[in-house]
Amino acid sequence: MNEQRPLIGITMGDPASIGPEIAVKALLNEKIHAICRPLLVGDAGVFRDIIARTSQPATVNAIKQVKDANFTFGVIDVLDLENVNMQELQFGQISAMAGDAAFASVKKVIDLAMAGEIDATVTGPINKKSINEAGHHFAGHTEIYAHFTGTKKYAMLLVEDHLKVIHVSTHVSLRQACDLVKKDRILEVTELLRNGLIQLNETNLKIGIAGLNPHAGDAGLFGTEDDMEILPAVEEARRLGYEVDGPVPPDTLFAKAATGYYGGIVAMYHDQGHIPFKLSGFKWNAEKQQMDSVKGVNITMGLPIIRTSVDHGTAFEIAGKGIASADAMVLAIESAVQLSKTRAKS
Repeated sequence: MNEQRPLIGITMGDPASIGPEIAVKALLNEKIHAICRPLLVGDAGVFRDIIARTSQPATVNAIKQVKDANFTFGVIDVLDLENVNMQELQFGQISAMAGDAAFASVKKVIDLAMAGEIDATVTGPINKKSINEAGHHFAGHTEIYAHFTGTKKYAMLLVEDHLKVIHVSTHVSLRQACDLVKKDRILEVTELLRNGLIQLNETNLKIGIAGLNPHAGDAGLFGTEDDMEILPAVEEARRLGYEVDGPVPPDTLFAKAATGYYGGIVAMYHDQGHIPFKLSGFKWNAEKQQMDSVKGVNITMGLPIIRTSVDHGTAFEIAGKGIASADAMVLAIESAVQLSKTRAKS
């Protein structure tokens, strides 16, 4: 065994979701074992159940400490938190029990990474309502990580082929998002994006910065934020030596980025970045009425530890059916490995 392979902690996600299924499927991909030592964190019973339901060729090795993992292909090492009542668990259902179990697995991998027991963390999908019903009042993974690592400056970076998109704001109302378009924040996430591109070994560091209003405000006809906040941030970024364009109307910006013209994009709010990103990475099969592929990785930039994630939700409607795509989970693990290698060299 090559012990130079990074040790990656992978959360269960919501146990009522596709999270456990895609985690198991990803670990049954031989290339994952070739590049890292994967460790699932959650309830071992949940993983045993999904393996049986979906007839996966795997067994579970339930452990209590990281050092007891075997990292053998076909044997799924699970740091067992023993916090899911399998008699009560129902696929596709929101519940405080499921939310609490999902939250506990996230908190555990954060603690392990902060203690240096694992090299990086990868998160499965959680249900925000279940998390909040369990009494954990966070808007999502990004906010959980920021809170428990004491991080003040952070941002969500989405990665899929040519599209690398970072966000000025994410889980806030659209009204609030407009108010958060400020020069300092735009400059902050532009720097986080550039650092992320370097850590991912990208050579194209040209960054496109999206406008907020239609036609990037059209010289003030459709709003003043583009001229008053975004343009000054672009000018300051150039003074710092960054190669940036902006503010660029989003309908033009994303079309150019999809061809590889830009190495990365700064989006002003959640849906501005997520809609074109998912249009690129999510492939629906109308004949089969299911996804052929779901690609996309979510990386939280600015943290003292590495966190990547699938960029899709819990997919409650197909949970437990064995048809969930593990593509995004495989990519998230691969990204965590790359980031681990970059960090090890620095």
